[in-house]
Amino acid sequence: MIDEIITLLLLVLLQAVLGIDNLLYISLESQNAPENKQRMVRTWGVGIAIILRIAFLFLLLHLIEYFQNPFLQFNWEGIVHADINMHSAIVLLGGGFIVFSSMKGIWNMISIEEHTAINKKSKQKSVAQVIVLIVLMNMVFSFDSILSAIALTHVFWVMATAIVISGVMMIFISGKVSEFLKKNRMYEVLGLFILFLVGVMLLSEGGHLAQLSFFDTHITPMNKTTFYFIIAILVLTDIVQSRYKVKLMKEKKG
Repeated sequence: MIDEIITLLLLVLLQAVLGIDNLLYISLESQNAPENKQRMVRTWGVGIAIILRIAFLFLLLHLIEYFQNPFLQFNWEGIVHADINMHSAIVLLGGGFIVFSSMKGIWNMISIEEHTAINKKSKQKSVAQVIVLIVLMNMVFSFDSILSAIALTHVFWVMATAIVISGVMMIFISGKVSEFLKKNRMYEVLGLFILFLVGVMLLSEGGHLAQLSFFDTHITPMNKTTFYFIIAILVLTDIVQSRYKVKLMKEKKG
């Protein structure tokens, strides 16, 4: 029993570390819902995702070999090769969608028309749309954490409890992050670029899982250490740039 509790604590910590990118997506995506519904969409989105994650975990424990077996293979000699399975397909689709969403968000930020009240309202998504997107992306992000959990233990209740605890933490923390981004709008740009990086990481991971290669060059997954290092550099650059901007404004006023 003590071993299972220790494993549970390790899994919660693992879910927290692997869920950083998911947390950022939830915080940004929830802002596309009406102001008074944003807390609700985060709660419902993550809540539904928790239930689906547990169901998916149960399914994966019994059918893991089917997720690893390729269902689509193609080989153009010397040009492109791929063995796509269910796991790689989901990760590739999720990564592509996140890259598209982040680039769309960045484009909207630099578009003058986007700042008009009428156009901003028209860009707003419905509550159902935001909840569905949060649930779908949560499932995409869940692959790493679930597979890592299976590597640590095969005790279902331990893994399911870890998913529930991390999900509740996600609901609480995503609200804090969303509020912070609202009060510090300049950090939304940083958030979108980090989200773009998350999409690139997922695409590289999906390409690796699919054994994808172009011109005999295999796609290699982005290392997690490299990913967090780049994020740290982006955050540091943003902080330095913000402080330098404040300094310039003070000098101008002086």
